[in-house]
Amino acid sequence: MGSGSRGGGSGGSLLVPLFLLLLSFHLSLRCSSAAGAGGNGSGEPYVGVTIGTAVTNLLSPSDLASFLRAQHITRVRLYDADPRLLSALAPTGVRVIVGVPNDELLALGSSPATASAWVTRRVLPFAGPNSTSPNLISAIAVGDEVPTALPSALPVLLPAIRSLSAALAAANLSSSIPVSTPLPFSVVLDPFPPSQAYFNQSLAKSFILPLLAHLANTSSPLMLNLYPYYALMQGGGVVPLDTALFRPLPPSQEMVDPNTLLHYTNVFDAMVDAVHVAVRNLLGNNSAAPPPVLVTETGWPSYGDRRAEPYATRDNAEAYNSNLIKHVLEPGTGGGGGTPMRPGEQASVYIYELFNEDLRPGPVSEANWGLFYGNGTPVYLLHASGAGGFLANDTTDRTFCVASDDADLKAVQAAMDWACGPGRADCTAIQPGQGCYQPDDVRAHASYAFDAYYQSQGRASGSCYFQGAGMVTTTDPIPFLEKWLAMLDRLAKWPHFLSD
Repeated sequence: MGSGSRGGGSGGSLLVPLFLLLLSFHLSLRCSSAAGAGGNGSGEPYVGVTIGTAVTNLLSPSDLASFLRAQHITRVRLYDADPRLLSALAPTGVRVIVGVPNDELLALGSSPATASAWVTRRVLPFAGPNSTSPNLISAIAVGDEVPTALPSALPVLLPAIRSLSAALAAANLSSSIPVSTPLPFSVVLDPFPPSQAYFNQSLAKSFILPLLAHLANTSSPLMLNLYPYYALMQGGGVVPLDTALFRPLPPSQEMVDPNTLLHYTNVFDAMVDAVHVAVRNLLGNNSAAPPPVLVTETGWPSYGDRRAEPYATRDNAEAYNSNLIKHVLEPGTGGGGGTPMRPGEQASVYIYELFNEDLRPGPVSEANWGLFYGNGTPVYLLHASGAGGFLANDTTDRTFCVASDDADLKAVQAAMDWACGPGRADCTAIQPGQGCYQPDDVRAHASYAFDAYYQSQGRASGSCYFQGAGMVTTTDPIPFLEKWLAMLDRLAKWPHFLSD
């Protein structure tokens, strides 16, 4: 999540953290891609990506807009409404959920005039009748996980939502820009099996019930941050890893709700249905149609403390996010098919997050939820080709392994020594006098050795890890080395040009 630290909670995520998103992997040796996007909870299901800003040397607004365009990312969720970034995004065609930070809730919830001024200043320039980007802002997320992140602000949260909705209505924008608030999944108690779930009683009548009524009246989605990762971490071994990662299990091993006899092939669907049950139990069977669920955060960390967070690995993060994308978008894998309890009502989702936020405090995993490092290099490649047009170009069958520019040089050297030794990679070409010896550089040599090993292993998952020194790319390292050779050859001839 963008405004606080994430952590575990009862039955799911507590403070935690494409829209048809197209993603392409145009990777160079030092730079690459992976994907995202967002919207208002209605229409065709989509997968989005969130963008946090606790990143060293974060891209400038114009560079970030170019990065999103290059990766075909068309929908995002921001945790504020930075006018500089919105101005940069306006001509890109990206649709944005903008956020109201938790520390602004008191002012907006206490004064309708302040809420109206906020809409005038932060929304109308990008969505008003005189705007050149009327479709830029797709929704407003007021606060983030307020019941657990900042419970003292809970009394002003609903007034802030109502005041912002009223200000949008006055500007004739209420039908195009819904207003809601992302809740932590921990507000749902006893979620497994889904049929017995209910909302925290201390919040149910005083806050969630009037919130649901407002959302229904304004055609706004119920926003939730939902993490099977935390369900797995807190499950005490009850939740199978494969089920959390959308990996198929034999029918005999699927989760079965004893009260409904519905089979669940993944934890994500079970959590969404638990929300449906909690809403139904609070509203009653005779109420109007409940608001649609929009998952404003979900994802998986790629790295964590090995003892405390053993499931935070690149392989698991790649598996979860790739399978999530296919589950939402790809026909034949549940895409658009809804949940066992609500067939045909597929929730749209936002993957947390675009970049690793290396400046975030807390557990090691806090800084490792991103699809990319801050320099634009992918943490891992998603494998979701065919997912309803999710990939602009299917490059997942043409991948290579190179040395990560973030890895310590000694670690790169040690990993190369292993690849060329015990790993039995053919490293003949990088020996002195051989074709790929130049440039005589540790990372260049390691990229050759890493890829030789990676290809010899059939590009198997995990064969490019090298204790964090390797990374997968779609750029062949051999042509890269050949370009270096050609450049060195030209430089070697340069003095002769001078003498002539």
